Amino acid sequence: MYVILVYDVAQKRVQRVFKYCGRFLTWVQNSVFEGEVTQSQLARIERGISRIIEPDYDSVLIYVLRDNNWLDRRSLGARKGEPTNLI
Repeated sequence: MYVILVYDVAQKRVQRVFKYCGRFLTWVQNSVFEGEVTQSQLARIERGISRIIEPDYDSVLIYVLRDNNWLDRRSLGARKGEPTNLI
């Protein structure tokens, strides 16, 4: 499945979330990662991030696309990162 992960966390946790997400996904923009993962990898990502963030203050959104055919990615302006497994 293809996921897009977006986060808004306190400055003191940004680097930890960034490094953790980078283990599984490709960084594409400030606070945005995306990539192809398995169901078990997604569960691992969710567990790991849950241990890092403060749920009363931080926010993480994960959009799950079960079929890559539904993905129509358009980029305007400077590219911060480039997904390697995009169709």
